[in-house]
Amino acid sequence: MSDFRNMTSHSHGSTSAEQRERTLPNKVSDQGRLVPTSDNGAAGPSGDEALEHARAITALIFGPPGTRPFSIRYWTGLAERAAQDVSPFTIVVQRPGALRRMLLPPNELSIIEAVLSGDVDIEGDIERAMDLGDSINAQLRSASVLLTLTRHLLALPRQDPAASVRELRSEHTVGRAGGLHEPERDRAAIRYHYDVGNDFYSLWLDRRMLYSCAYFADGSDPDGELEDAQLAKLDLICRKLRLRPGDRLLDVGCGWGALIMHATRRYGVTALGITLSDAQAQLARERIAAEGLGDRCRVELRDYRALGDLPPFDKISSVGMVEHVGVENLPTYFDALYRALRPGGLLLNHGIVSVSAARPTSQWDWLERRLWKRDAFLDQYVFPDGRLGPLSAVIAGAERVGFETRDVESLREHYALTLRAWLTRLMHHRAEAVALTDERTFRIWRLYMAGSAYGFASGRLNIVQTLLGKPEADGHSGLPLRRNDLLL
Repeated sequence: MSDFRNMTSHSHGSTSAEQRERTLPNKVSDQGRLVPTSDNGAAGPSGDEALEHARAITALIFGPPGTRPFSIRYWTGLAERAAQDVSPFTIVVQRPGALRRMLLPPNELSIIEAVLSGDVDIEGDIERAMDLGDSINAQLRSASVLLTLTRHLLALPRQDPAASVRELRSEHTVGRAGGLHEPERDRAAIRYHYDVGNDFYSLWLDRRMLYSCAYFADGSDPDGELEDAQLAKLDLICRKLRLRPGDRLLDVGCGWGALIMHATRRYGVTALGITLSDAQAQLARERIAAEGLGDRCRVELRDYRALGDLPPFDKISSVGMVEHVGVENLPTYFDALYRALRPGGLLLNHGIVSVSAARPTSQWDWLERRLWKRDAFLDQYVFPDGRLGPLSAVIAGAERVGFETRDVESLREHYALTLRAWLTRLMHHRAEAVALTDERTFRIWRLYMAGSAYGFASGRLNIVQTLLGKPEADGHSGLPLRRNDLLL
């Protein structure tokens, strides 16, 4: 588990909740536990009333003080401690009206936007806090709880000196002109995510700038192992593709060029990487030129659907690309890669798949998902138009156009470790990240990484490498009978 001790609230500087509690006089709460009084002095009647409503709300959705596995601190400085001596994290309610904006309307997106706007903060191990949304959702299934909660929420101030949700959303909105997954719209979505800036990504990625799941040997120290784990991932992909000197390799969604450069240097291939991100392409070309690989390795701004003018490739890699395609577009995606591959060639498709999407759901589950706005955060702020499908949809899409599935490997635990390493590095460079972007962008990425780490660690998400072959006319695959060559 990564150490998130650097994650602190701006409103109180670097002072921890425990330190603040030791410096404040105590009073007895209505639940009988000692809690500190405000360090701002006695609040006026309206301030006292807002605090009591806020405490009633947190008791409804999280349980009464003394029963929770985490701490809560309010804008006055008053803190309700965790049931145990050590709290993994502290929820900080920064303003009197924060919980009103967080829970009206009551859905996952509003809860997350409260954190993005600074209404609410999380100090400590943020990954441990990622199941709070589901906990709130479970409480809101009770009509009596919902009615009581609404009464307390409406009693809180409507406005505080904080950005409104409308302002927050307008600052982080991607243009969605055109139909879903049409080339221009896909290009805008990709640039929204990847053109945050090369300098921003370089703060927390490894030195090769690999923005995909690493391949760990141990995992006891993800941050310390990240460089070696990313190199191991590159070799794993190259070995699965059975790269040989002289092979022509296409890397779809090549990022900053790490895979094609590695395959060119170590395996003697000629490689082309394609991306829709100008920022990625520019830096990749600079790095290729600096290493003198320009005669065998290049990067183009090109859509995966526009490969028809290129001669067939021997091998194709696609790492972290299929997530952007959309489930309904998988046949188009795989057909384009199938036509770009010579008979007897191999495709290594490395991508995130949804586990829950494969489970049967009722119409009520669908309605609840819509009302709760599940996954709206990722679509609105992180990966516009991204739609994860189950592994079965990925394999079906590939086999529908003629691919043969040869090997499938889950790297789920590896991605949880990768994300923890990235999050640790991001937190170490918090000031630089905010200076390069802004506070809200930093919060978006912090929450996205923590939520993703939780998703992979808990089994809600999976990431799978699928090796696909394009057999020759006589069925010859060109693969060995055993997998011994893949072992180190």
